Amino acid sequence: MKHYVYIITNKKDGVLYIGETKRLKKRIYQHKNKVHPTTFSARYNLDTLVYFKEYNTEAEAKLREKQMKKWNRVWKIELIEQFNPDWKDLYETI
Repeated sequence: MKHYVYIITNKKDGVLYIGETKRLKKRIYQHKNKVHPTTFSARYNLDTLVYFKEYNTEAEAKLREKQMKKWNRVWKIELIEQFNPDWKDLYETI
């Protein structure tokens, strides 16, 4: 089964959240609908999918998620802008 690393935000150049999941569409739906209201993403209204990448194994995805969380903000923004220069919500494309 495929696994995904994703980045969500509340607006262009806003707060960023990096996550990993095997069910990307379901997980983003949960973020959008604040299914878990006490989480970081709910508190900061993070519901716009601006980046995602598919991996073949859970181990690969988790490793990449951990690496990206250690990156500085500039690197994360550069990655988003290479993948999605207009910071459009990619939810409908998955």
